[in-house]
Amino acid sequence: MAWNPSPKVSDCRNIAKKWNADEVIILAINNNTGKINMATYGKTAALCTQAKRLGDKAFDAIIDETQKDQNNEK
Repeated sequence: MAWNPSPKVSDCRNIAKKWNADEVIILAINNNTGKINMATYGKTAALCTQAKRLGDKAFDAIIDETQKDQNNEK
């Protein structure tokens, strides 16, 4: 697997080591700006792909719920 030097991926990698995890998915939400950040890590190329796929699904779920909340406020 290629090394990803991204600081966000590095954070995931460090959590994986601390928690003895093969995959890590981090989602961060700033309610003031509406910005959502995601970073994923997988110990192998296959696990990296899986973490990204799962992270994308979780990210999409957050977007869907945020839109529902905004529609309910109208």
